[in-house]
Amino acid sequence: MIFFVELLIGGLISGMVVGLAALAITLVFGIARFPNAATGDMMTAGAFVALGISGTTGLVIVGGVVSAIVSAGVGMAMYVLVFRKLAGRTKVANLLASIGVAFFIRAVVALTFGHQQEVFQLPLVRPWRLFDIRIQPIDVYSAIVAAITLAVVFSILYATPIGRRMRAVADNPGLAQVSGISPTQVMVALWALAGAVSGVAGVMYGIKTVVTPEMGWDMLIPAFAAAILGGIGNPIGAICAGLLLGTLQEVATPFVGFTYKIAISFVVLLIVLLVRPAGLFGQTEGAR
Repeated sequence: MIFFVELLIGGLISGMVVGLAALAITLVFGIARFPNAATGDMMTAGAFVALGISGTTGLVIVGGVVSAIVSAGVGMAMYVLVFRKLAGRTKVANLLASIGVAFFIRAVVALTFGHQQEVFQLPLVRPWRLFDIRIQPIDVYSAIVAAITLAVVFSILYATPIGRRMRAVADNPGLAQVSGISPTQVMVALWALAGAVSGVAGVMYGIKTVVTPEMGWDMLIPAFAAAILGGIGNPIGAICAGLLLGTLQEVATPFVGFTYKIAISFVVLLIVLLVRPAGLFGQTEGAR
């Protein structure tokens, strides 16, 4: 029982990473209306930036803050240089462009940092014990960082003028533009926010595992599965679905093995698409 409780705790931390990545995907989809396949490689870039900064300063938290800022800048650059020019094109065109951007980011990261596996240099500390349950301090710190990130994101979305403009564009782009909302301003803010969230998710994922140029690509399927499970375009649903998927994957590890636990995401994705395509928190829209 203690073993499975520890797996559950680890699953919740992994679920936070998946949830943050799914949140970045669903933010872009909710407003820009296409699935951003570059989210995983934006996570990779954020992890490597944090790794370099923390190696220089010795402070992972400083690396994480710089990573979020740099990732926000990468997101804005992606919009200005690529997706702004594709405005009005089909979802497929934007999806293919995001795949191209993902390969470009991965190539730049690999050329800059190499292909070897890297790890964050963290001090060795004893796990905390609660009723014989071992809790890693880094897991608690990661949970706090995730909670702060979510608080900032939802505060921006629901308590700031730019957040209200984002939600207006997500609900009805045509009406929002007629009302005087600048699409360019909204999109720049959107891509900055999605980039920052991706960077934080990348740092958390890199701390839990290892940092490689392919790490974000490996996280992309669980993130997409969580975004769809939660109802694509629904930020709260993305977080809840990420927690659920992360927990299921970790708890299933003793039965399917570490290598095949990612298959849980494929199974969940398939079931959701077959049974409830709108997701658990999505709403099915009719058409006449």
